Amino acid sequence: MKKPLPFKICLVCKREFTWRKKWERDWQNVKYCSKKCRSFKK
Repeated sequence: MKKPLPFKICLVCKREFTWRKKWERDWQNVKYCSKKCRSFKK
């Protein structure tokens, strides 16, 4: 049985987003769920 993937909450839209393979090396620095939210950062 697989463990649940870690998740974070986007700083802009406040939605939960889960870990993705492409963020494997940089997961600690990921703050936004998408490019769109990153462009609206406060």
